[in-house]
Amino acid sequence: MPQLDGKLGIVFGVANKRSLAWAIARALDSAGARLALAYQGERFEKGVRELASGLRNALVLPCDVTRDGDLDSLFERVRSSFGALDLAVHAVAYAKPEDLEGGYLATSREGFGLAHDVSVYSLTAIARRAAPLMEGREGSIVTLTYLGGERVVPNYNVMGVAKAALESSVRYLAADLGPAGVRVNAISAGPVRTLSSAGVSGFVGILDRVAQSAPLRRNVEPEEIAEAAVFLLSRAARGITGEVLHVDCGFHVLGV
Repeated sequence: MPQLDGKLGIVFGVANKRSLAWAIARALDSAGARLALAYQGERFEKGVRELASGLRNALVLPCDVTRDGDLDSLFERVRSSFGALDLAVHAVAYAKPEDLEGGYLATSREGFGLAHDVSVYSLTAIARRAAPLMEGREGSIVTLTYLGGERVVPNYNVMGVAKAALESSVRYLAADLGPAGVRVNAISAGPVRTLSSAGVSGFVGILDRVAQSAPLRRNVEPEEIAEAAVFLLSRAARGITGEVLHVDCGFHVLGV
């Protein structure tokens, strides 16, 4: 696995030990990076602080990604503590539970706006603040997406539409930030049991279908997604930007 000794990073989206954000944070820490972990809401604080105690000298900071003031305060703390930034991981997504069952046609205006604010615009808001700290350091930003942004997945609904917008944002941000030497990429992760995926109606059936049909005949492991993130965030991927890398045991190649 590529080494990140001396690199400084921030990870958004750690909620508990099952979070893909946590798997990525552990892999980054093992590769030598010093991290800040951003959590959303008091109910996650205790758990995130307990997890962070197992990392080397990690910062743990509150941040509601829908509030510009929270983001400004967080990045000021990062600037004052780290002085610069090399890596950023965006693993944040949310949709109202009622919008993750039934048909997409029933999506409310409020639900559509909420899903896109939390799951899509937050990447742009984070990148805008991270980029000045990354200039001249070959900075790298990675977000997490899912096949539901490319194809119709039952019950994924508005989140699929949000993931499509997220992937488009990756390309536009890559074009904007490339001249400053900052790369932006996405990992399209196969289904994994997490707090957010549990909210999708029929998720267990999706897991079973992927395990039965994917070329590798299994579901992806969180550690595999995390190691792919370390690669994209490292200098080994310095020629890659604007990309969506599928880490899903090959399921995305199937037509039927």
